[in-house]
Amino acid sequence: MNDKTTLPLEALGRRLMARAEGWADKGRWRGYAYEFLWFGLKQAWACLFGGALLALIVGTYLFWPQTSAISRYDFLVIGALGIQGVMLAFKLESWDEAKTIFLFHIAGTVMELFKTYHGSWIYPEDSFLRIGAVPLFSGFMYAAVGSYIARVQRVFHIGVKHYPPMWQTYLLAAAIYVNFFAHHWLPDIRVVLFIATALIFVRGWFWFKTDRRRRSMPLLLGYFLVALFIWIAENLATFGRAWTYPDQAAGWQMVSFSKFGSWFLLMIVSVVLVSLVHKPVPEDTIRASED
Repeated sequence: MNDKTTLPLEALGRRLMARAEGWADKGRWRGYAYEFLWFGLKQAWACLFGGALLALIVGTYLFWPQTSAISRYDFLVIGALGIQGVMLAFKLESWDEAKTIFLFHIAGTVMELFKTYHGSWIYPEDSFLRIGAVPLFSGFMYAAVGSYIARVQRVFHIGVKHYPPMWQTYLLAAAIYVNFFAHHWLPDIRVVLFIATALIFVRGWFWFKTDRRRRSMPLLLGYFLVALFIWIAENLATFGRAWTYPDQAAGWQMVSFSKFGSWFLLMIVSVVLVSLVHKPVPEDTIRASED
């Protein structure tokens, strides 16, 4: 794109921003509405990979031609790779974020192989690109969570205070991940893990910047809200028959809210995995750089 096209678009964007900010400055509630709008837009931007993949899942479920030469699941693999490639090519995602996605893909695929073997859920459609009962696109669904966590830190300039020692988070994440497997033979200790999570993160807060002010939220509340939105996305994905739970075999129904607890614990594993690539940034460091 040449300068003759770029400069007018940039000037138009600046004029629109100036008008919107002028409107927001004329009252407290307008300011709140403007900030809430930016919060939603930035969240959508952080969810770019996951949102595009979810749209692909639901879209292909509704409109996939039965006479297609390839299966829908195989197309989802190609589509996920294409989304990833476009994001990297247009620098919508950094290579560090791509590394995070790769880690999630591995961890997610291992869990998928185990869980489908034990009948926790199934993939009802045929495909060629698969390992055992697990189509390869499934790992990208876990990667979408990792992509969001990595991108949201950059989009919102997130800083933390009273973040727990890293060794504690590593042990907690390892215990959660092992329990996802071990509870098939041993007692499920997720209640203990919920308590441990609360104790470890209860003092933690994160700061984020939506518009012009930095705002704060308890870490546990942030994790709760993200897990809730993942559970909502899971309902859309199972509606699109990306996978099905045993109680959905006769027809789609909402995913049990008990799965929310699993997603909350998976959030902790996700945050710790991302921290291997993106260390939590102290809020004082961010404020010092802005002064």
